[in-house]
Amino acid sequence: MPLIRSILHLLWMTITVIPWAIFVIIASLFVSSTTMYWMCAGWLRVAVTGGTVILGIKNRVTGMDNLPTGETSAAVLLVKHQSTWETFCMPTLMPHPLAYVFKKELLYVPFFGWAMARMDMIHIDRSLRAQAFNRVVAQGKRLMSQGTWVIMFPEGTRIPRGQKGVYKSGGTRLAIETGAPVIPIAVTSAKCWPRKAFIKTPGVVDISIGKPIDSTGRQPDELMREVEAWIEAEMRRLDPEAYAQSKGSEGATSSANPGAQA
Repeated sequence: MPLIRSILHLLWMTITVIPWAIFVIIASLFVSSTTMYWMCAGWLRVAVTGGTVILGIKNRVTGMDNLPTGETSAAVLLVKHQSTWETFCMPTLMPHPLAYVFKKELLYVPFFGWAMARMDMIHIDRSLRAQAFNRVVAQGKRLMSQGTWVIMFPEGTRIPRGQKGVYKSGGTRLAIETGAPVIPIAVTSAKCWPRKAFIKTPGVVDISIGKPIDSTGRQPDELMREVEAWIEAEMRRLDPEAYAQSKGSEGATSSANPGAQA
């Protein structure tokens, strides 16, 4: 049954993303970037709803009251990354538009990437490291001034369940440069949607949103250590079985996915 469900969900995403992307690309000629964002978030909601109905994956979200309030309040969301699920879910959960930081090669993915190219996101050339971070800061300041939150995955790639990647300081550097608070978020998506796995299983994904961490006067590495400590402790609280099985083993990879660091 999980195999059949997984095939059906893939078909669901495929047959919905193509017409949606074509519509969005055409609409982008006539609507604002904010309207564009919510139109694209609409397809992500379709994909996530399909995941709930077809795959049996449900979200259990805690800590929504920790999010900043106000139309132009700034925030840098630093999220544990275990699967594609949280990439799809976050825009459907957050009250503000989100700007992902991602490698520019993703813009060439048919339909999905073409639609992303029409959105006001932060895409970078990772071969130009210094210039890439300067671009992240400049665009991050502009986006956050208009109420868009920046979202990054500090481990840079999807990490297997029960393991920990290398937390890079790009997100905390951005927060310090812009004066925005950091919001740490723990996600247990690998329980249902394992890294690089085609077959998904029914279950509950916990999404725990931590309290804002002030970036004023902080050092990037020191601030990231605090973020890492909270996320990893929360992951062990939410999914103790996975960490008991891993016996403390930690994975450390650096390949990039949406939200990879500059």
